[in-house]
Amino acid sequence: MIDDADLHHLDRCIELAAEALEAGDEPFGSVLVAGDGTVLGEDRNRVAGGDRTRHPEFALARWSAEHLSPPERAQATVYTSGEHCPMCAAAHGWVGLGRIVYAASSEQLSAWLADMDVPPPPVRPLPVGEVAPGVAVEGPVSHLAARIGELHRRYHRT
Repeated sequence: MIDDADLHHLDRCIELAAEALEAGDEPFGSVLVAGDGTVLGEDRNRVAGGDRTRHPEFALARWSAEHLSPPERAQATVYTSGEHCPMCAAAHGWVGLGRIVYAASSEQLSAWLADMDVPPPPVRPLPVGEVAPGVAVEGPVSHLAARIGELHRRYHRT
């Protein structure tokens, strides 16, 4: 169940996605939160430089593998503006992170991109559960997904 603390962290993810957009990047943002509620890290998309693997979820998974014990990773939550792509879902699963909470789903993003005649990505957008079936996943959040959709429309208009 998504609660007020979850919504607070998702709002920050949307702020980070907007920061990415303002920097000329695709609008994605993520926050890593410890089991006790402490924010451990946050990042935004950084693929505009040409490295298409510079997703915030991937960066946070790598950071957690270097800085957290396996039990700490299992208790952590990754909040994100958009559902993890297969690459990020795999990284999340491999390092043993806990729950994922997202504002907009891959299915929603795919529909928005199709409506704007944006070519599909080179990797099929799969739900997290198909890539990392043991991970607890919650989302989308309808009123937040609309905000994410608008950021993507702004990005693809430029």
